Amino acid sequence: MLFPVAKALLGHYRKHPLQIFLVWLGLTLGVALLVGVLAINHHAKVSYSEGEKLFSNPFPNRIRSIQDNVVIPQAFYINLRRAGYTSCMPIQTLHLETNEKIDISMVGIDPIALMQISSGNLANTDNMLSLMRPPFPVLISKPLASYFSLKDGDYIELKNQSNIGPVIVDKQNRLAGSRLFSDIALTKMLGHKAGFNIILCGAMSEQKKERLERMLPRGLQLETHKESGLTALTNAFHTNLLAMGMLSFIVGLFIFYQAMSLSFVQRQPLVGTLRQIGVSTKELIMAMSLEVIIWIIIGWISGNFFGLLLANELMPTVSNSLYSLYNAEVDLLISWSWDWSYQSLLMAVLGCVLACGWPLYRLLTIEPIRLTARLSLARFAGKEFEVQAIIACVILVAAYLINLLPHSHRNGFMLIGFLMISIGLLTPFIIWKFFDWLSYTLPSAKARWFFSDSAASLSYRGVAAMAFMLALASNIGVETMVGSFRATTNNWLEQRLAADIYIEPSKASAGRISYWLEKQPEVKSVWRQWKIDYQTEFGNLEIISTGSTEGEKNALTMKVAIPDYWYSLHHGRNVLISESMSLKWDLKPGDYIDLPAPMGNNWQISGVYYDYGNPYNQLLLSHGTWLKAFGGQGKTGIGVVLTDQSKRTELIGRVLKQYRLSAEQVSDNNNIQIQAMRVFDRTFIVTGTLGNLTLVIAVFGLFFATLVGEISRQRQTALLRCLGLSGKELVLLGGLQLLVIGLFTILIALPLGVILSQLLIDIVMKYAFGWTMEIYYFPKEYATTFLWTLLALTVAGAGTIWRVTKRQAITSLRESL
Repeated sequence: MLFPVAKALLGHYRKHPLQIFLVWLGLTLGVALLVGVLAINHHAKVSYSEGEKLFSNPFPNRIRSIQDNVVIPQAFYINLRRAGYTSCMPIQTLHLETNEKIDISMVGIDPIALMQISSGNLANTDNMLSLMRPPFPVLISKPLASYFSLKDGDYIELKNQSNIGPVIVDKQNRLAGSRLFSDIALTKMLGHKAGFNIILCGAMSEQKKERLERMLPRGLQLETHKESGLTALTNAFHTNLLAMGMLSFIVGLFIFYQAMSLSFVQRQPLVGTLRQIGVSTKELIMAMSLEVIIWIIIGWISGNFFGLLLANELMPTVSNSLYSLYNAEVDLLISWSWDWSYQSLLMAVLGCVLACGWPLYRLLTIEPIRLTARLSLARFAGKEFEVQAIIACVILVAAYLINLLPHSHRNGFMLIGFLMISIGLLTPFIIWKFFDWLSYTLPSAKARWFFSDSAASLSYRGVAAMAFMLALASNIGVETMVGSFRATTNNWLEQRLAADIYIEPSKASAGRISYWLEKQPEVKSVWRQWKIDYQTEFGNLEIISTGSTEGEKNALTMKVAIPDYWYSLHHGRNVLISESMSLKWDLKPGDYIDLPAPMGNNWQISGVYYDYGNPYNQLLLSHGTWLKAFGGQGKTGIGVVLTDQSKRTELIGRVLKQYRLSAEQVSDNNNIQIQAMRVFDRTFIVTGTLGNLTLVIAVFGLFFATLVGEISRQRQTALLRCLGLSGKELVLLGGLQLLVIGLFTILIALPLGVILSQLLIDIVMKYAFGWTMEIYYFPKEYATTFLWTLLALTVAGAGTIWRVTKRQAITSLRESL
């Protein structure tokens, strides 16, 4: 009996083939976006593991510089080998950009040292020695070679039009990430660099490790490799990405719910007839469950296919972001994996059960005689909206209780999720109530009918309007957060990089270089800075000095401070601390702290300043206080402010030549800011892409809901035409209805989006990254988004009616009876 019942129910789609596409589209898009994010996150974490394993065994120890952009001298490595540390190997990394704007790393190694130390891993290959012989080939991983469509002997074209190669593809799958391996002499030649980035060392006894630590020059540190370190750093990035993917899945699920709900409503007469002729409720449940299972399988398979395509399309951008933010290497090519695919299957099953549960229950609990009477969805839409509103109020109370809990990264996401769900459930009720009120109070009969019909249309547009509101609110929230982040970062960089040139000389030459710079005609002022690092129970503490000039004061972006904080800093026992330190140590201006020797106890905090991107605790002293406490210890730096910006390059050249400094010791701060903002914009491409895709899906959801709904309301449209309304008037009314619904949805989405951005900044970012920022608003960007979406909704609303009015009115009326 099950087969004929299922066949009869599925026969509905022969009459309404558009619903096949709509149901498939909603579930497929939701699963595809979720799969794209799951695949990216899983692939990145696997790449971290593989990349960390690459040199972690047999090299558990690493020697690196404490300060970025400072190399390890080659002379130190030679002394290290002479002292008996033969299990150490130097590494030099050169960062390159292909002509397709993909960041890759060329890792220079010493093949002979590697083969002496390791009997496995990279060393066990004949290709190692070939790296040392002309034409100096590079070793490339198989996934990276597949991504660039390279084979043995090919060359990689770089952005500067030069080529590197020929390549040797690693066919034993020992390499991972977007890295190339070459002889270290090649990286030195291409990068024009001296020294090394890092020295890898094999396992050694504690006594030998202690002796090595005593040998280290100031500025170098020995650290033990920790496999989980990189994953912890990138956890917040992947959590944010997953949140966007889940939102996209929910929006796609709304479209699926809308389509299935309409499908069940349109099959009311058929279900009523089947029940009257003896088909049991159990058999109907089994038949409709079979239909849902078929949709789950189809949606899951197609969602995995398109999701994998999306993930591979976004992977280069994600790889660039992770590399720029965390120096993490990730393969560019993603292959299908059951590890993330089964998660999408579970989400698809759960989503379909939630989406189909209520429409199926409603269909099977109504009396058969009422079902055969063409029961309309509009008859109980208002009651459902009221139930949704009650549930929304309960969820709002839950969100309020979460807000009372101690704030954390996860609690912040829970608060945002509860808030979005509750406002989403309230949206159809608010619009329906307002339209219903207007239908009774407006003086014009046409206007009353317009809003009455608009309220009735929410029976099939309500869920799509909910999805549209959530997508729009999340788009506004992310747009505000990213825009605020960008504006804050740019302003902060302009202040922190107030000096045009920054020089890192040796302590012996710093005084002479400063004196020489002050005599140069294009130099306005010269700033000195000292820095030293200490290990505390709260982690690494950077202590730096600052002068008393107005320019150095303006280079700080203060968050909060006591009155006359600058005077107190330079004339009392006072310090300034970074925001990250303030949050981690729970400190505020006016508090007193105890610091490591030789500084001592009882230092008052004069203020807290923003210091984005610095994972360490940091505090600021005056020059005088620094010299009293540390004397000649620590590192020194020189900031140069110019009167003529056009002389920047010329002065840098003269400094390099005059004092024989390496290129890494002199930084052009203008280039640093440009590069930083370029990295920033590239980092948030993924977030913007997912947000825009979600909004497009929501607009399509409203369009398809309207299209299917207007087909089901064919009788009403035909009656209106027979009563004298022209096709043009109906098309205009159809467009205006969606326009008005879109406008009211925007009025709800705009404040919700702003609240979301505030929560993201004040809670999620604060506890994920350790700092906050000012919020900025972007009315022009909001208006642009609103205009495009309203235009799309107007066209969608008018287009659906236009399609119905193309047929003769009497024919449509006869077919609808």
